[in-house]
Amino acid sequence: MSDREAYLAARVLDALLREDYGGLSARVTRTKDGVGMLLADGRWVRLAPGLLFQDFVVAEDERLGLEQVLETLVEVADPADAEGVAAFFEECLATLSALELHDAHAGEVLRRRPSYETLAAFVDHPVYPTSRARLGLAEGELAAYAPEFAPSFELRWAVVPRRALAPGSAVQLPADVAPSWQVGPGEALFPVHPLAVDEVRKVDGVRVLDEARMTVRPTLSMRTVEIDARTHLKLPLPISTLGVRNRRSIKPGTLADGARAELLLRELVDPGVLLADEQTYAQAGHEYLAWMVRRLPEGKIVPVAALNAPGVLAELGDVVPGYLRLLLRWNVRLFVRYGVALEAHQQNLALVFQDDGMKLLVKDNDGLLASPARLRAAGIDVPEFSDGRMLSDDPHALADVFVTITLHLAAAAVAFGALPPATAAALLRDTLAEALDEYGDDPMARLLRARTLDAARLTGKSMVTAGTLVAKERSGARDINKYYGTSGPNYLRRA
Repeated sequence: MSDREAYLAARVLDALLREDYGGLSARVTRTKDGVGMLLADGRWVRLAPGLLFQDFVVAEDERLGLEQVLETLVEVADPADAEGVAAFFEECLATLSALELHDAHAGEVLRRRPSYETLAAFVDHPVYPTSRARLGLAEGELAAYAPEFAPSFELRWAVVPRRALAPGSAVQLPADVAPSWQVGPGEALFPVHPLAVDEVRKVDGVRVLDEARMTVRPTLSMRTVEIDARTHLKLPLPISTLGVRNRRSIKPGTLADGARAELLLRELVDPGVLLADEQTYAQAGHEYLAWMVRRLPEGKIVPVAALNAPGVLAELGDVVPGYLRLLLRWNVRLFVRYGVALEAHQQNLALVFQDDGMKLLVKDNDGLLASPARLRAAGIDVPEFSDGRMLSDDPHALADVFVTITLHLAAAAVAFGALPPATAAALLRDTLAEALDEYGDDPMARLLRARTLDAARLTGKSMVTAGTLVAKERSGARDINKYYGTSGPNYLRRA
């Protein structure tokens, strides 16, 4: 058994235990030898207290095989989830292959002095164990297009009838993004990721050009590519990440909703916060016919996900306290005053170092949740989102997003990855308390305090359950990225 297999097996078992899939937590027992659980093959696995997000995790000195863990999954699974369980098997195997391939290439990639986006891709997702799997890619395609390998490649292009463009779409690409091809007066030129060419060819009335032009590099998001340091291009991909149901295509209406969300946030922005410009986009009524140009501000830009990559904090210095202050102050203000909760996790946030100091950069806003009633009470127009799931007056739904995204992924995963546990917990607790204290007894501040600082346990997302194991029809999840039902100890209350 390789070290990578043991690492992955432990992460998978931790996730299944955290989400209590199939009632797995009922197998946890205490004996004279400590806390542990019985696997399907009869092995008793010792568990240790979970540092973040869950009560117990596989002890560090335990070496498990992936087969042992997956056999246990089969034993506890509901027969109705057979298809999801089989898909998760494939996800695990794809992850193991990706981890081993990355290990083989990592030294050579580091010698090329990679970008911060590449370094961010060296860090595994804080809670999703199979985040390295890009379902739908062959191994050779992974090395050619995934950010951890720091590749570059040329985009393909398609000609689309202008009559197919959705309202709000740009009729042509900006001059610095478009190649020199001329198209007819009733046509529009669309960039196409090489991986999506076969899908685009299936669309009636669309012509894929034979020649590839414009060299790009993948960012951490993979479906977003970098043209230059200030210009990114978001394109749909025919793959799944963070769960087989989490397709990386771009559904019609998504880019328009993201643009509307950005305009809302521009009305509410703090002085220390910058928003990427995501107003230029086009969609043509198909999930693989879409593009969005993202303009980034001047300055040195470091994705928050890169802060836990080897060597990055040593280079940047003691930036974590400042980052947490910017993050929590703005997100608490959004929540309390306006009823807005951002789905801005470690991948959608960056630090920008400019002459006047460090600022927080926010991008990709199409997953936020906003309260129409609170926006109106603050004198803010409610955006006309096409996706009704972006609006809710339920303060606990807003708090779920704040806790699972802002607190767990954007704050805690970074702080505990950078600092000793006691230091990280104290810094998080004090910074959040300071941000909440500004609002005194405001009901929304009291609710958020109750759900965070004063809570016995913190809610979590059941990402593997909703993303792969259980069909929406059975889980009832309206949005697999906002599916809860698990909880863990409150690390903010720990000494």
